[in-house]
Amino acid sequence: MNWEQLLSLRRNGDKQKRIRSEQDPTRSGFEVDYDRVIFSSAFRHLQDKTQVIPFSQSGFVHTRLTHSLEVSVVGRSLGRSVGMRLLQKYPALSMTYGYQAHDFGTIIAAACLAHDIGNPPFGHSGEQAIGDFFTAGAGKDLINNLSEAQQQDLIRFEGNANGFRILTEHREGVPGGLRLSYATLGAFTKYPKASTPIKPTDKVSDKKFGFFQAQADAFADVADELGLRNSENSCHRHPLAFLVEAADDICYTLIDFEDGINLGWIPESYALEYLIKLVKDHIDTNKYNKLKTTTDRLAYLRALSVGVLIEDATRIFMENEGAILAGDFSHALLEKSKYSAQVDDIIRLSIDKIYRSEEVIEKEVKGYRAIHHILDVLSNAVIRQSAGNTTALDRLALNLLPETIQFSEDNRYQQLLQTSCFVAGLTDGQALRWHKKLA
Repeated sequence: MNWEQLLSLRRNGDKQKRIRSEQDPTRSGFEVDYDRVIFSSAFRHLQDKTQVIPFSQSGFVHTRLTHSLEVSVVGRSLGRSVGMRLLQKYPALSMTYGYQAHDFGTIIAAACLAHDIGNPPFGHSGEQAIGDFFTAGAGKDLINNLSEAQQQDLIRFEGNANGFRILTEHREGVPGGLRLSYATLGAFTKYPKASTPIKPTDKVSDKKFGFFQAQADAFADVADELGLRNSENSCHRHPLAFLVEAADDICYTLIDFEDGINLGWIPESYALEYLIKLVKDHIDTNKYNKLKTTTDRLAYLRALSVGVLIEDATRIFMENEGAILAGDFSHALLEKSKYSAQVDDIIRLSIDKIYRSEEVIEKEVKGYRAIHHILDVLSNAVIRQSAGNTTALDRLALNLLPETIQFSEDNRYQQLLQTSCFVAGLTDGQALRWHKKLA
């Protein structure tokens, strides 16, 4: 891989190459990417989607929207820090092609902004609920005649793949989804592979899959433009995707932890001790001792922690930049951090006190049942509609759908995938209202 290709400004449908040095200096194509994501309806829906704690009554607790904004800010700082060093290492990127350090920050900020755009309601349990519907629920018999790859798209439903669909899918009159630059799409795709073949490896980029069979051609176009293909005709991860992943890891490690403390699920003294261990070499003791409230102490330690981890992630990326470009780096950046032990301690405490808390589990169960019910009604209604034998309930349910939803008339895989993606696009509140309506 080489940076000239990896920073492509091309968009789906472009007839000629876009050149950075010829762009409007006040608003680059990468900044257009950021704007398109933030003004999209799919992004707005994140304001009522669970990050970790569903239906919280506290205004402090993070939703997918606030989480995505914070990840984007961290990603921007990471990108600028790495970009400055890359331009020093490869001066032609600036002198010949016109790239600037903030371009790297903007690409990563846009990709971070979109990183959860395809996630279903109710957190990661929403993905599991959709998959479970087709493996152990009422949808099990609906996928019998699909290919293995099509079945895997459904039974291992993946928010990352749904995000790529949202960003790239053609609709009538709307070519290429949001029409983002291929550099941003590459940075967004942390898992540059389809759901099959299933070949577990120790590479972090193989942990999940990044696009559905329905978007295979779209990803192939992105991969070819960016030069991601290797000699085995599979694809390397775009180097900037490591920074998108690091920004997400930094935020969910620290911010979920902060939510747990503010809700009183993790004792303050216990929690602050964990953060102090992470930043002990950077803390200003006099300043810290003057802070009187938990909120202020926590905010100070969190800000320090974010800065420390950004600096370390930058170091790890640049030390391994050659291996990353060759496709030989197999780890998330924070796995190689000198603070990995402290980060692991924080994550273990969050798992015990937050992710496995009774309140979170109870509300995930409620969401699980809602998703199964909606999928059951809509999947069968869409299938019977294509066969011309709808019931009265089918017709009522289909009439509730927005006019932008367009179902394939004779393709079972597309029908089930489109139904699943519609459900994944609902907010937590919408899903519960749909469940109530259909009941």
